[in-house]
Amino acid sequence: MKKVIVILVILVLVGLIGWQVYLKILAYQKPTVMNRRIPPVAVEVRPVKKTMVREMGLFTGSLYPRSQFIVAPKIAGRLEKLLVKIGDPVKRDQTIAVLEDDEYLQQVEQARAELDVARANLEESKSALETTGRELERVKVLRQKKIASESELDGAEAQFSAQSAKHKVAGAQVEQKEAALKGAQVRLSYTQIRASWKEGDRNRVVGERFVDEGSMLAPNSSIVSILDIDTLIAVIYVIERDYSKVRIGQEGTIETDAFPGKTFSGKVVRIAPLLKETSREARVEMAVPNPQGLLKPGMFVRIQIEFAVKKDATVVPIGALTKRNGNQGIFLANPEEMKAHFVPVTLGIVNKEWVEVVNPTISGLVVTVGHHLLEEGSTIIIPEAGPRGQSKEGSVERGPRGGGGRPPGGAR
Repeated sequence: MKKVIVILVILVLVGLIGWQVYLKILAYQKPTVMNRRIPPVAVEVRPVKKTMVREMGLFTGSLYPRSQFIVAPKIAGRLEKLLVKIGDPVKRDQTIAVLEDDEYLQQVEQARAELDVARANLEESKSALETTGRELERVKVLRQKKIASESELDGAEAQFSAQSAKHKVAGAQVEQKEAALKGAQVRLSYTQIRASWKEGDRNRVVGERFVDEGSMLAPNSSIVSILDIDTLIAVIYVIERDYSKVRIGQEGTIETDAFPGKTFSGKVVRIAPLLKETSREARVEMAVPNPQGLLKPGMFVRIQIEFAVKKDATVVPIGALTKRNGNQGIFLANPEEMKAHFVPVTLGIVNKEWVEVVNPTISGLVVTVGHHLLEEGSTIIIPEAGPRGQSKEGSVERGPRGGGGRPPGGAR
C-alpha cells in the first residue's frame, strides 16, 4: 500500500514538473510569434501621369509587287535573242525576246502564194461567168425569134448556173487563203515576244529570267517575269483580337532591316472577309508607295498601325501591373504612411510602355518594382534621392506627391 502511494506521488510530481516546463516554453514562444514583424519592402515608384496614349498594332509581314506576270511564247521555237536582263526597265509592248522565224516566214510566203493562185482562179471563173452570161443572152434572143430551140436555151442556162457556182467557190477560196495568210502572219508576229499590260503607263522591271538564248521553247514556256514595284503590297496577318480594329484607309509605319532607322508609310487597302480556320488569322494588304525603288518584293517588314489615340489619359507604366487573388491592379504608394495599397483597375489602351487606367480615378505614386513582395497595406521603403539628383545605389528619384512632375528615370 505504501509503495502504491509513493508511486502516485512520484507521478504527480513528474506531471507538475512537465507542466511547468511546457508553460515556460509556451511563454517563451508566444511573445516571439506575436511580436514577429514583416520587414519593409524596398520599392521603386513612378508618378501617375496625364498624357496622350496611343494603341498600336505591331505586325510582321512581307512585301509583294503590286502586279506580276510571266512573259511566255504562244508558239514553239528556238530562242534566238533575249533582249532584257534582270532589273532592266520595261515599257509597255516592248519586245522582250525573238524566236527563230524561218519556218514562220516560209509559212507566210506559202500562204501568200496560195492566195495569189486563188485570186487568179477567181479572175478566170469571173471571165468564164461573163462568157456564159453573154451566151445565155444570145440564146434567149434567138429563142424569141424562133431561131434557137428550147433545148439550146436550157443548155445555155445550165452552163451559166454551173459557171456561177464555180465563181462563188473561187471567191470563197480567195477568202479562205486570205484568212490563212493572216493566220501565218499572226504566227510570224508571235516570234516577236512582247511584254504588254493594260493598266498604267509606268515602266516595269524584269524580276527573273528563266531561260537563255538558244533554248528550245514550247508554247507557254516561262521566259522572264515582269514586276510593277512603283507601289508594293505589304501583306500581314491579323489575329481575331485585332481584326475588328483594322479598317480600310488606316495608315501604318513600315520598317525593314535593309534600311535601319528609315521608315516608310503605307495604307490599308484590302482586308480579307474571312479568317483562316487553321490559324484564326485574316490577310490584310497595305499599299506602300515606292517612288525611289528602295523597297523590293520579298523583303521582311515590321509594321505599326495606330488603332486608337486618346488625349489626357491617366496612365501608369506597364510594369506597375500585377495580380492579387485573380484581380489585375496596381499598388499605390503612400509616402507619408510608407504603406502600399492594392487597387484593382480597369484598363484601356495598352502599349509597350504605358497602360491607360480607365477606372477608378487614381493619382500619386505607383509601385513599379518590388510589388511581387507586397500585400495590401505592406510597409515599404522608398529610397531617397542622392546629391545632384542622382539616386543612391539601388534607389530611384522619388516622384512628387499628387502625381505631378517629371516621371522618374528608372533604376540606376
